[in-house]
Amino acid sequence: MTVNIGHLEIGLQAPLTIIAGPCVIEDEQITLQTASELKQILKDYPTQFIFKSSYRKANRTSKNGFTGLPFEEALDILNKVRVELEIPVLTDVHSELEIPIVAEIVDVLQIPAFLSRQTDLLRAAGLTGRAVNIKKGQFLAPQDMASAAEKVRDTGNEKILLTERGASFGYRNLVVDMRSLIIMQQTGYPVVFDATHSIQIPGGLGNASGGQPEFILPLARAALATGAVSAIFMEVHPNPAKALSDGASQLPLKKFREVIEQLVSLYQFIQE
Repeated sequence: MTVNIGHLEIGLQAPLTIIAGPCVIEDEQITLQTASELKQILKDYPTQFIFKSSYRKANRTSKNGFTGLPFEEALDILNKVRVELEIPVLTDVHSELEIPIVAEIVDVLQIPAFLSRQTDLLRAAGLTGRAVNIKKGQFLAPQDMASAAEKVRDTGNEKILLTERGASFGYRNLVVDMRSLIIMQQTGYPVVFDATHSIQIPGGLGNASGGQPEFILPLARAALATGAVSAIFMEVHPNPAKALSDGASQLPLKKFREVIEQLVSLYQFIQE
């Protein structure tokens, strides 16, 4: 199965799709600058690009964690990426009441991993007609994603993506079972591998999540090597050390081209 998002076609026979951008919208300058640079880099490769950034972060380790800009301001910035830079946009949604508003601005509604079983949220996203990217909960078996997808499909919307982002393995540790990518692909929906959330260490910094970014590229390569992945998801920031959210697990923008070169080369080899 392929999923059409505007002029993009997501599937194993299509060019590799890259979903990338800062974890959360921090301000207009960082967002537009990062989106523009990512777009320019990806023009040099046979890829498709969807910009990702959250208008709000509802799941924070600490009460003092940055949750985002005011709702309307954040959506306005996402709209500028979509309209002025002509880039399809993906963002998280956390409330079914906000979904109809957000759906007017973006191309893909993303269901966060911790909310992947929330029936009302999944149905509300499906009813918009927008593509829906469901992130597999850290607590779910890959087989469970068929039920999550069914909640969206039951609305008449089959534009569904399924994303692997690691599974809880004891306290503060995530592992990626590469079998899960193949199992989810057997649902018929395109599979996305989230290379940056998979290397998180939840709560690892005490008041924030830690991460092991040195494993972003190895895990992304391993995921593509299964032959089941149609898209790679990466949070990318110009200066992760100063990022307001998930700085320890974001890929530095200066390393993005190096990562893309390797992933595109491997993806093309697998397609041959």
